Amino acid sequence: MHRQIRDSRAIVTGASSGIGWEIARQLAQHGAALVLTARRQQRLEQLADEIRSGGGRAEVVAGDLAEQETRQAVVDCAQRSFGGLDILVNNAGLGGVGLFEDSNPQRLRRIMEVNFFAAAEMIRLALPLLKRGRNPIVVNVASILGHRAVPYCSEYCASKFALRGFSESLRAELSVHHIDVLVVSPGTTETEFFDNVIHRTAEPPWPKHRPASPAQVARRTIHAIQRGRHEIIPYFWGHALVWLNRLFPRLVDRLMTRWVR
Repeated sequence: MHRQIRDSRAIVTGASSGIGWEIARQLAQHGAALVLTARRQQRLEQLADEIRSGGGRAEVVAGDLAEQETRQAVVDCAQRSFGGLDILVNNAGLGGVGLFEDSNPQRLRRIMEVNFFAAAEMIRLALPLLKRGRNPIVVNVASILGHRAVPYCSEYCASKFALRGFSESLRAELSVHHIDVLVVSPGTTETEFFDNVIHRTAEPPWPKHRPASPAQVARRTIHAIQRGRHEIIPYFWGHALVWLNRLFPRLVDRLMTRWVR
């Protein structure tokens, strides 16, 4: 299939920076009307102004997506401003870095609340609009760490495994309503993610790879939306890790233990 983005109506969460910012920009360039949401209102307004200056349409709803009131306000804005919804991009997320035994229950609960529960509940609220949408699609931005977990990010990995598994189940359930579900599983990307982790107790000794740019991930995501793809891994080393783990899981297990100090 080929999905037409022009004149579609979209929500992008976590749109104040990184991948979310770029997905929103590129959707606008393709002619979508956007509801932008994240916690940082000033950054959202900056993006909205950029979109409007280019002739696009954008509305801003700032708030914490872990809160029901924020999620409801976002969906209400799409209905009020654009008359419905065709594309929901669940991109908002956060992480913590350090060994699980050095962490606390608050880190686990906050990560799961934002990365998994908020996305799931956004979908629940948006479903009535999506069912009436034009070629509707849900885009869940997961992670390569939703395919293969690594040490020092146990809670983050758990949240992305949950989001990916949920998406697979939901894809079958929503097919009867002709709603697509796309999972985007980026690898290392040039974002502010590691500058904004909620709790850091160690610096993981992972091997360094050249990161992808948010613009690259966004371009691949837009293309996948247009083509009706089910999942993409927009990162070479991400593909390599997935295949290595499928073919030689015990080898990957041994490699992971070498990173724990």
